[in-house]
Amino acid sequence: TPGEWKAQWITDSHDKQYKPAPMFRREFATGKQIASARAYICGLGYYELYLNGERVGDHLLDPGYTDFSKRVLYVTYDITAQLGEGKNCIGVVLGNGWYNEQTPAVWNFHLAPWRDRPRLLCELHVTYRDGSTETIGSDASWKTATGPLLYDNLYTGVTYDARLEQPGWNRPGFDDGAWQPAVTVQSPAPLIEAQKMAAVAASGSVKPVSVEKINDTVYVYNLGKNFAGVCRLRVKGPRGTVVTMRHGELLDSAGRVDQRNINMHLRPTNASEISQFDTYILKGEGAETFMPPFTYHGFQYVEVTTSVPLQLTAENLEGIVMHSDVRPTGDFSCSNKLINQIFDISKRSYLSNLFGIPTDCPHRERSAYTGDGQVACVTVMHNLDAAAFYNKWIRDMWGAQNPETGYVPNGAPWQPGCGGGVAWGAAMNIMPWEFYVHYGDRDLLAGNYDAMKEQIRFMQNWVGDDGVMLMQTPNQWMNLGDWCPAFDFPPAEMVHTFYLWRCADYTARAAEALGKTDDAKAYRELADRTAAAFHKRFYDPQKGTYGRYGGNIFALRIGVPDEYRDRVVASLRQDILDNGGHLDTGIFGTQFFFEVLAENGLGELAYEAMNKRDYPSFGHWIDQGATTT
Repeated sequence: TPGEWKAQWITDSHDKQYKPAPMFRREFATGKQIASARAYICGLGYYELYLNGERVGDHLLDPGYTDFSKRVLYVTYDITAQLGEGKNCIGVVLGNGWYNEQTPAVWNFHLAPWRDRPRLLCELHVTYRDGSTETIGSDASWKTATGPLLYDNLYTGVTYDARLEQPGWNRPGFDDGAWQPAVTVQSPAPLIEAQKMAAVAASGSVKPVSVEKINDTVYVYNLGKNFAGVCRLRVKGPRGTVVTMRHGELLDSAGRVDQRNINMHLRPTNASEISQFDTYILKGEGAETFMPPFTYHGFQYVEVTTSVPLQLTAENLEGIVMHSDVRPTGDFSCSNKLINQIFDISKRSYLSNLFGIPTDCPHRERSAYTGDGQVACVTVMHNLDAAAFYNKWIRDMWGAQNPETGYVPNGAPWQPGCGGGVAWGAAMNIMPWEFYVHYGDRDLLAGNYDAMKEQIRFMQNWVGDDGVMLMQTPNQWMNLGDWCPAFDFPPAEMVHTFYLWRCADYTARAAEALGKTDDAKAYRELADRTAAAFHKRFYDPQKGTYGRYGGNIFALRIGVPDEYRDRVVASLRQDILDNGGHLDTGIFGTQFFFEVLAENGLGELAYEAMNKRDYPSFGHWIDQGATTT
C-alpha cells in the first residue's frame, strides 16, 4: 500500500521538455548470506532495471499505462539470484512512455494533466539467512546522469548515440563522481498498486523475406507480415555512422516506405520528429547490436538509411514481435483456406493492439478507444487469457468516468478530443457483463455495477419523449453512430437507441446476477421500453424493413415482434443479395452481422459473405496483401 513504501520518488534536475533519458544508480553492500530478495519498482513512463550489470526481467514496456494522476502500477521481481554477498549496484534507465509525451500527436497526449519529467520509485527488500532484513530505497542518495538514450517517444521512436555509453555504470565500482544527486519529488498519484496483468514482452522474431537495395545508403526490408514491435539491428561501421530505421505498412511507387497513412496523425514540432523513426549512432567498436527501448511500431516494411555506404543484408535486421504476454486459450481451423487466413490475420490484429491497453492501431493513434474495445472484447476473450488484462482496463474506464454526470469518455485511461458516441461509453455496461460471462468473476461485476448504472443515468439525458436517443449534432459526445462502413451509415439515432437497449439489457442481467431484484426489474423495463421505441420509430410497415447498412441487423439483435419478423428477415436477405452477397455494415453492425444471419436461417448467406474476395470483404483485404485486418 502507499503507506508501506519506505522509498521516495526521485527524478533529476531537468524539466519535462528535456529529451535525454535519466539514468539512476545506487551501490550498497550485503555483509551476510542472502536468503531471498525482491525488488519493487515503478518507473514512469517506462523503466529498465539492472542489478550488477544484468537486466532484471524480460518486460519491455512497464509499468502499464494508467491515468497517472490517479493511480500508478508497480512491478515486483525476485532478485535473489542476482544479488551477491558484498558490493552490489542497482541501475535504472527511465523512458517517457505515456507519462511524458513530448511530441504532439492527434489526441494531444502532450497536454495530459500528469505530464512531467520521468520519475522513479524503487525499493529492494533483502532477507538474510539469519532472519534479519534490510531495505534499500530510492532517495536523494542515489546518483543520476544522462547517457546514450537521447530521445524516446511512443509515436516517433528512439535516438541512441552509442558513443555516449558509460560502460559499467550499473555495476559496483563505477566512478560516478560526475553524476549528480537525485532529486526527491512528490508521488504523481495518491494510489500505487501492484501490476497484476501480463506485461508487454517479446513473443518472437520475424526474419526479412526480402531486402531491396535502393542505393549505396538506403535499403528497404520486407518482414512479410504486419505486426507490432521493433527491430533488432546488427551493424558494423565507422564511429559516428548514423543508421536510421523508418517503419511503415506501405511502399510507394519507388519501393520506399510510405508513411502517409501514419503521418497525418502526428503534429511534429521540428524536422527531426518523424513517425516510427529510430536512430542509432555507431561507436565504431566492431559488431554492434541495437534494439530501441521504450517504444514500439506497427509495420511490415523498414527503410534503413546509413550516413555512409554500408553493405547490408537480411542478416543485419530482424523484427521483434511485441504485445501483452497473454497466452492463447482458443484456436480455430476449417477446410476453407480463406477463412483460416481471416482468423489468422484477425488474431494478429488483436495481439498487435494489446499493449497494457487495447488500442485501435499500433502506429497512428494507439488510443484505447472504448467503442473499439467493447466490439473486440468478446473475440479476445474467446481466444486469449485476457482476464487480468481486462480487469485492469475496465478499472481504467471506471476511473475515467465523470463522477458527477456518469459520462464515460471515448477512451480510457484518459482521452481528450472527440467524445465518440453512445456505443463508446456503452463499454462501461457491456464489458463488465461480458467479463462475467467469460470468466465468472462476480467481484468485478459487483465492483463496476454502480458505474454501469451511472452510465445509463447519463445516457437517459439524451432520450426523447418517444424513448429514442436523440442525435444532438452540436454535442461532441453524440457525434458518432456506427463507424467506418463500406457504403453508408444507418441513422445515428438508431445506433444510439440500440446501445441504450443493450446497456439496459446487460445492466438488468448484472442486477439479476448480483441479487438486486428491484434494479433488475427497473432496468428490464427500461430495456423493454427502449426496444418498443426502437421498433416504433425505425420500422417501415410499408416496406417491412428497418433499413439497410445495419438497420435490420440491429433490430433482429434486439428481437423483432413476431408479427413482422418474417418480413424483416426477408428484407435483410434481399438487401444482401442486392449488394452482391456482401456485408454492408460499420464496426458495430459487423459485430452482429454473421451471428444475426446464422440465427435467422441465413447461414448460407453469412458464409458466402465471409467467403467473398471482392470489395467489401475480408478476402479483398487479403488479396491486396493484408496480413492484419
